Amino acid sequence: MRQAKGDQDGVITDFTKVIELKADDVQAYYNRGNAKQVKGDFDGAISDYTKAIELKPDDLEACYNRGYSKTSKQDWDGAIADLTRAIELKPDFANSYNLRGAAKSRKKDFDGAIADYTKAIELNPNFSLAYENRGKAEQAKGDMEGANADFDRAKQSAK
Repeated sequence: MRQAKGDQDGVITDFTKVIELKADDVQAYYNRGNAKQVKGDFDGAISDYTKAIELKPDDLEACYNRGYSKTSKQDWDGAIADLTRAIELKPDFANSYNLRGAAKSRKKDFDGAIADYTKAIELNPNFSLAYENRGKAEQAKGDMEGANADFDRAKQSAK
């Protein structure tokens, strides 16, 4: 109920109580991590997602969200590792490719980023953010023709 109302502090308090009662509750760590992420407490979110992954190593959402939190902290290598794991767990999840591409772009690995954005687009042809991101990576490489084409596709997909 608190989550629906946006009361992240209340959500954190509630799931902390659940964890005190049942220290192996994967969902409680995951949900508390989400609330911390929303609040911008990325270190706390990463800690909770890490515990969820320790308890359930094949937890796609915890791997993806920990990767997201790591991008927010500019831990590009950590994000890439988590998002690679998310891709291993669910190879058809376009968001993982897009976010991993963003981390690679920030590391100036534009070829790797373009490959990830391209895969995201293959999986979801209307993924406007992936087109936009691929355009930015192409632009950084000096491929203005490819960049402009992707920027146009991003606008079309967003409609």
